[in-house]
Amino acid sequence: MYSEASSASQLFRHEERSLVRDAVRKLVANRLAMISLFVIIFIFFIGIFGPYVAPQDYLEQDLRAYNQGPSREHLLGTDELGRDMLSRLLWGGRTAIMVAVVSTSISYLIGILFGTLAAYRGGLTDAVFVRIVDLFDSFPHILVAMLLASTLRPWVLRLARELETTQGIGFLAENTVYIDYLVVFGSLSMIGWAGIGRLIRGQVLTLRATDFVLAARCVGAKERWVILRHLVPNAIGPVIVALSSSFGGAMMYESSLSFIGIGIQPPGASWGNMIVLSMGQWRYYPHLVLMPGILLMLAIIAFNFFGDGLNDALNPRALTPERS
Repeated sequence: MYSEASSASQLFRHEERSLVRDAVRKLVANRLAMISLFVIIFIFFIGIFGPYVAPQDYLEQDLRAYNQGPSREHLLGTDELGRDMLSRLLWGGRTAIMVAVVSTSISYLIGILFGTLAAYRGGLTDAVFVRIVDLFDSFPHILVAMLLASTLRPWVLRLARELETTQGIGFLAENTVYIDYLVVFGSLSMIGWAGIGRLIRGQVLTLRATDFVLAARCVGAKERWVILRHLVPNAIGPVIVALSSSFGGAMMYESSLSFIGIGIQPPGASWGNMIVLSMGQWRYYPHLVLMPGILLMLAIIAFNFFGDGLNDALNPRALTPERS
């Protein structure tokens, strides 16, 4: 009798399900997303540990060995100044990861903060926020980034010189690579927050009229408590999905700014300036353009494909893969 009851309970017992478990299962079943995830892990490995395993100093020049092909001493050859290409590619990976993480984090913090406040308060605050976002979205983002970068750099350089003169802080004025990083961080952060703000605003507008938010307001919960404990955690899902493609977009914008001469400039290593410095001789030394270009292309495609896979995995309307 006991065995029959236990077998019946096992027959009607269902596997416990959760949103995270189902999302992970669907993400793992997406082969393209998993391949993209491995590429992303590789790119982050390059950015974090690449400079420590670089075979040579990425600034060291050997004018007697310029524009050489792969060899035992230089595994990926040398550039037009005799610098080791593998070392510069690894340092360029660190630049790409730093720009993607820092600029995207700043833009997301700004967008989430102002988008949530605008949607929660409504009225004039929301109207002003929408008009500002429309203003930013009315221009191509790359043109806005070019304008900001070209405008900010002289101002930041002048500020660095004043700090050196008045306060004795000279590391910024002596090493202009730091100034390039600050300019790129600020420019890309200013063009990225508007889209995230619009996205989080739409989510909060939907959640603002839900019962649990109304109940929290009725019992006297403060605005900060409602936003941080109820609205943002429930609206963050689509933002996380957009985060992946934003990393790839930040890398593309940084390389574009470096390509046209207003981003990370030599002696700093960036995949964008590595491409532009080799464009004049790509017919004779194509590896100088192909290697940074291929790495940049793989990084952008991987982030976009992983974002698509993450979107499918977190979509509650998507079908759950069949269980074996």
